[in-house]
Amino acid sequence: MVGGLLCCVGMILASFSNSVVQLYITVGFIGGLGLAFNLQPALTIIGKYFYRKRPIANGLAMAGSPVFLSTLAPFNQFLFNTYGWKGSFLILGAIFLNACVAGALMRPLEPKKTTTHSKKKIGIKEEGSGSNKIRKKKSLAQKINEYLDFSLFKHRGFLIYLSGNVIMFLGFFAPVIFLAPYAKDQGIDEYSAAFLLSVMAFVDMFARPSIGLVANSKFVRPRIQYFFSLAVLFTGVCHLLCPLAKNYSSLVVYAAFFGFGFGSVSSILFETLMDLVGAPRFSSAVGLVTIVECGPVLLGPPLAGKLVDVTKKYEYMYIACGAIVVTASIWLLIGNAINYRLLAKERKQEQARKKEARSHESREAEPLSKSRQDEVAVKTPQAQNAPSERETNI
Repeated sequence: MVGGLLCCVGMILASFSNSVVQLYITVGFIGGLGLAFNLQPALTIIGKYFYRKRPIANGLAMAGSPVFLSTLAPFNQFLFNTYGWKGSFLILGAIFLNACVAGALMRPLEPKKTTTHSKKKIGIKEEGSGSNKIRKKKSLAQKINEYLDFSLFKHRGFLIYLSGNVIMFLGFFAPVIFLAPYAKDQGIDEYSAAFLLSVMAFVDMFARPSIGLVANSKFVRPRIQYFFSLAVLFTGVCHLLCPLAKNYSSLVVYAAFFGFGFGSVSSILFETLMDLVGAPRFSSAVGLVTIVECGPVLLGPPLAGKLVDVTKKYEYMYIACGAIVVTASIWLLIGNAINYRLLAKERKQEQARKKEARSHESREAEPLSKSRQDEVAVKTPQAQNAPSERETNI
């Protein structure tokens, strides 16, 4: 709800801006901070509500953005032509207030009902834990670690995921930003160029829940990291083939395929992270991933724009972005293959250790029982052959 208010304030202040620097502060910083406040709880709460059908839930939840994006591109053009850029910012600020309504609907799960006796026990434990918290003062590092678990940087799967995403995001968003300008450069009018984003978003809208349904199947979910790598590869290949589109019809086909690839990646982007680190550490993992990925997300579009300025052609920009995304997919594919193999090896070693420990315990128990039986067996014949008390006296 705070994120919705920040986004609204950012848009309203942007309508009074007189320079690009002011737009950086209002739309970029204030609005971006509000969007971050919206994203984190929305992703985390899915892991609290769902487990068995979590990939489908993620796909449906992520489908919300392309539903609005499919109409936003022509709607923005209409607002700009009718009310100008200042009026457009004011109207968008009012639309952002709907995030407050969405935030109000996110309710915490109710605790399970327990008996009176168990409640008393729980109350006693909570009081004890509260007294321990008062006695033991946590250091600043421990407090920070509660919200950002830096031990995740020792997690092999998390590092593979993070490094692959850093590479991918260098070339992931620039093709979306430059799709309409590329179409205008090909001689297509403004509304038709904006309609390409609507086509992309429309396909994306159906791709996200569909891919979430596929990812939830018993064949894909155990190896969802491979599925994610292939989705990234598909998106990169689409960008590499984009320069072949020389007319509006072929650009529509590209937008449709790009929408499918974009939706596939977005649908399982955070599900793969939750699969690696688990639901308890997911909130912290999302925070760390978002912080690290800010770099490539910020650098990618300006670098792509610089490449267009230098070469005077959008084709080279799409080829460069496609090559970067394909490189990221290969990195993720190889890294996940190594990680899965090492996990299987570690699992076998753990099972072997458990078997060895059990056999060791049985060996220790076996000689003891035998020795006792031998002692009894030794004592018994001696007792039989030993002279009686009367014979000894004689």
